[in-house]
Amino acid sequence: MASARQIHVGDVPIGGGAPVAVQTMTKTETANLTATMDQIRRVADAGADIVRCAVPREADIEALKTIVVESPIPIIADIHFNHTLAIKAIEVGAHCVRINPGNIGGPDKVAEVIAAAKLKGTPIRVGVNSGSLPKHLRDMEFTNPVEALVTAATEWVELLHRLDFYDFKLSMKSTSVPNTIASNRLLAEKIDHPLHLGITEAGTKWSGSLKSAVGLGTLLADGIGDTIRISLSTFHAEEEVKVAWEILKALKLRERGPVLIACPTCGRLQFDMDSVVMEVERRLEQYADPIEVSILGCAVNGIGEARHADFGITGAKDSAMIFSKGEPLKKVRTEHLVDELFAEIDKYYASGKQVVVDAGAAAEAALWLAENEDDTAMTPERLAALEAKQAEADADAIDEAVSPVTGRRFTRA
Repeated sequence: MASARQIHVGDVPIGGGAPVAVQTMTKTETANLTATMDQIRRVADAGADIVRCAVPREADIEALKTIVVESPIPIIADIHFNHTLAIKAIEVGAHCVRINPGNIGGPDKVAEVIAAAKLKGTPIRVGVNSGSLPKHLRDMEFTNPVEALVTAATEWVELLHRLDFYDFKLSMKSTSVPNTIASNRLLAEKIDHPLHLGITEAGTKWSGSLKSAVGLGTLLADGIGDTIRISLSTFHAEEEVKVAWEILKALKLRERGPVLIACPTCGRLQFDMDSVVMEVERRLEQYADPIEVSILGCAVNGIGEARHADFGITGAKDSAMIFSKGEPLKKVRTEHLVDELFAEIDKYYASGKQVVVDAGAAAEAALWLAENEDDTAMTPERLAALEAKQAEADADAIDEAVSPVTGRRFTRA
């Protein structure tokens, strides 16, 4: 299922077992060099591995000459309609060129682009889009959209192979999540080239993130996909990068920065957890390490549900507890909760990633937990204890109805 072939976009390996790369696209006019470079630096800081720039005009080619030199991450030139711009983008040093089968022109124009790519050693991304399929497949798009996408992709694979060109990746994007999933699953069975994943025109930060998480997450969980881009209706491209990373982190495909776990809240909540979560999330952005922090809104489940967290909070009305790896660290006033949490995190890093434990403070925190937790709640610890007790009882029990020593009593050693 995973692509066997590997290409390189600049210094970023794509496919062939390489980590899934995060891509985004600048929202600026590429010819506006200052604005474009500012945005490229922001997305690179947010964790983008690759960035794509629209190149619809000659002025964009001029800017591209500087961009490819100054950018901290590889640049993909996005080309539609004009194959000569694709050739010029290759000539000025674009690390990859994206062309659309639906509008780049016939085989002769494609051959010109591929000849230039071969000469410079530039990889190509073939971007199939449900909204701009080749003319001969547009009717099929209404009757069998999945087959239309896959047909467009496989026809281009065959064309590039005839041109003796293999340094390429493909994408098949649709606004439909089910169609995107189905088409990429089908294509992954047919080819071994790297696949770039995305839900095109996904929507706002809210709805687009959800659609992308469902579509891309499903495929990535299947082992399909080598690069991803989240397409959101926002001028802030770094937001796309953040969503992409959350998807990869949720699937344990890559690690970058902290992971925040927070309970959904309920009627047991006794402190302003919303503001605490937002403040913790904001302050965690300053940490590059993949530390895991958990925030529990009450002590009902003790700390069992977040026993794996590097650091965590469980709170009540006036006071709360900070813990690490399931062990109490200190009791604190609720109004000082966030500051005290980060004090413990900073001590952890200052001591070489060793949790600093004050025995007295830990004992006070443990007592607070015992006084505040619900002794009727079925916590993971209590459930495990009950299961162990039952297992012990089962081991000692004798079913006299089937025993060959029915009626005789004896004690097991």
